[in-house]
Order: sequence, then C-alpha cells, then structure tokens
Amino acid sequence: QVQLVESGGGLVQPGGSLRLSCAVSGITFRFYVMGWYRQPPGMQRELVATITPDGSANYADSIKGRFTISRDGAKNTVYLQMNSLKPEDTAVYYCNARPAYLVTTIEYWGQGTQVTVSS
Repeated sequence: QVQLVESGGGLVQPGGSLRLSCAVSGITFRFYVMGWYRQPPGMQRELVATITPDGSANYADSIKGRFTISRDGAKNTVYLQMNSLKPEDTAVYYCNARPAYLVTTIEYWGQGTQVTVSS
C-alpha cells in the first residue's frame, strides 16, 4: 500500500518560514521523482517544485529563491523549506510521487496539508 503523509503545515505570519515533510512508504523511493503541488482557495492545483532521484530540482517561478525542495533517501522523505512566506502562498500543499524511469500515468498523492499565511 502506497502512502504519502504530509506534515508541517500551519498558520504563519507573512515573512515567516515553515518546513513541510512528506513521508513515503510502499514504493521504492529512489526510483521516483518527488514533487510538491499546491491548491490555493478556489483555484486549480499548481506545481511548486520537483526533485529527481539524483537531486535535480525544478521550481515554479513564483517561489524561486524562497522555497527549497530536498529529499532524504535514508528516511524516504521529501521536504519543502518555505521562507519569506507571502499571503499568496496560502494553499493546501500536496506531495506527489511519479516514476522516474517509466513512461506511465501512474502517480501517487498525499492527503494535503494546509498552509495559511496571514497576520
């Protein structure tokens, strides 16, 4: 059974920081591209960042320089360090896993964690 379990969301003031974690089980972590997506209120889900098995990262323009994605193969966990948070970063953040070496539509999602940036 594949599980992606996010944690670390919450309420933070503008300019603050949060670190999201996503613990992964049921798949061979090193064979998957891991990603973070977010869905702001009333809007579509959008890409935040992805990281390949070899550590290459890709970021959405809106968060470049403020967010950092990383992964720990020993813990089967992917992280999203979020700094200089803005109210427009308010969203439900989702963890995603998709195979790195297969052409497939299979992917896995976590249940999401709420991030609210407000004073």
